[in-house]
Amino acid sequence: MLEKRPYILITNDDGITAKGLRLLIEAAKKFGDVLVVAPDAPQSAKSHSITQAIPIKIDKVIETENYAEYSTSGTPVDCVKVAIHEISPNRKFDLILSGINHGANTSVSVLYSGTMAAAIEGAMHEIKSVGFSVDNHDPSADFKDVVPYLENIISEFIEKELPRGVCLNVNFPDVTKVKIKGIVSVKGADGVWGEKFVKANDPHKRNFVWITGKLTNNEEGNIETDIYQIEQGYATVTPIKLDFNYLNYLNELSEWEFNKM
Repeated sequence: MLEKRPYILITNDDGITAKGLRLLIEAAKKFGDVLVVAPDAPQSAKSHSITQAIPIKIDKVIETENYAEYSTSGTPVDCVKVAIHEISPNRKFDLILSGINHGANTSVSVLYSGTMAAAIEGAMHEIKSVGFSVDNHDPSADFKDVVPYLENIISEFIEKELPRGVCLNVNFPDVTKVKIKGIVSVKGADGVWGEKFVKANDPHKRNFVWITGKLTNNEEGNIETDIYQIEQGYATVTPIKLDFNYLNYLNELSEWEFNKM
């Protein structure tokens, strides 16, 4: 248990003015000192990208004794890096909270999500990190019904430890339509995004495409997955570990004749 008030970094990918972010900030203030560093505009689906070709602008919004808020022109991962290395280099964060995202980040969406990329970046810095999302994309949606569950998770999160390199992915059902039945710990479903491209042209007759898509669940009906439980009205908690090594294939791969000339 921490002997002092935790130092909490909050970010998101929907931008500094997003309603979900504001709800998360108010919840986090009850538990510790808060620094908010969030994008100045929506950065959804940025995954783990960082800004290199252009400078990152940093603007202070407000600063008081136990609270400060900054916006940046960067991605969610940029926000985490800027917070750790530039804005608060002399005080280590105890927690990183990312969200609340407008839209679920179940299944393979974790790979595309800026919300979850920020949490994963935190885990890479050995900071306890969690991403929060609600299954509703409406930027004006009212997520107030998640607050009691959100606060319970944060409280528990402060007390517990996570394995090295692991963060948590929390998804809530659409609380504008259903009442949360409880919280369950499950794995992310095996799914894939099927892309669809809407073709059009601009006023100069140049062609462009607008990418859309739909997530296909390859484990339809599997009660041990996040998609199933969200559809049943439960909030889900999934541990995420960044490790792209498939060690079980190393022995077979070593038999390939790479050096055959």
